[in-house]
Amino acid sequence: MAEVNFTNLKQLLIKNCMLRVSPDEIQENTPLFGPESLGLDSIDALQMTVAIERDYGIAIKDPETATQAFRSLGTLKEWLQAELAKTP
Repeated sequence: MAEVNFTNLKQLLIKNCMLRVSPDEIQENTPLFGPESLGLDSIDALQMTVAIERDYGIAIKDPETATQAFRSLGTLKEWLQAELAKTP
């Protein structure tokens, strides 16, 4: 299982979503969706959901959870750490 840190999540995002930004432009609080964001769309969200399940073994099971977790890489990191802490 991969370690949950900002660098790993940034690499996961870049690898799975065809971003046209430099990795240096992605900060922990940079929004992933909406105005002033990285411009991700629903396909990107699906790709990230699959990548998270593959790399971390955690499924994002409902749209509300996804909306909360995918606000930024910082919120995704916090959500993943909380979910991993629940598993034995």
